[in-house]
Amino acid sequence: MFPEHIETDRLSLERISHDSVDVFALHELYSDGDDTEETFEYWDSEPHETVKETYDYVDEAEELWNDVQGAKYVIRPNERENGAGVIAGTTGLYPHWEKRSVNLGILLDKQFWGRGYSGERADALLSVAFDRLNLELVVAAHIDGNAKSRRAINKYVERYGGQYEGLLRNWLPLSDTVADVHRYTVSREEYLEATKR
Repeated sequence: MFPEHIETDRLSLERISHDSVDVFALHELYSDGDDTEETFEYWDSEPHETVKETYDYVDEAEELWNDVQGAKYVIRPNERENGAGVIAGTTGLYPHWEKRSVNLGILLDKQFWGRGYSGERADALLSVAFDRLNLELVVAAHIDGNAKSRRAINKYVERYGGQYEGLLRNWLPLSDTVADVHRYTVSREEYLEATKR
């Protein structure tokens, strides 16, 4: 159903599973580090304190995949990019089959911000959603106040003729609060028109 591996011009997206991803390498991204506070500032979970938490995260990714409820990938820059082969982040797509829609998500290590990776992986995932899964709507969202995600999402949503749908108040439960979330969508028709398919 979901592709195991996706290649773009500058990135390699590989399914998160115990067979394909080193848990210790993934833990480097998800654990405390120099840029952890900024990387996780607008994320819906806390950094992992132990390798066991990262191991469990991979278990959850495998369960989502097997139940056809989502696909999580590690993002690695390819050999022409600075940081080639390193886990730069994670991304995923999470279908709501009954709504014929899919939500996108991404977490990028701060050192990889500003390179346009969010938009490049979005291009690939929109293709999966519309060309492979035959869904009707792609949804992207960010927590209120996350200006970097707002700019990144705006770029690719506008590129595909999508739209900003508004602020969803008290939408995302976090550890100590409930965050307001901005929602954007791209429809199948808008995607096909933008890509002339």
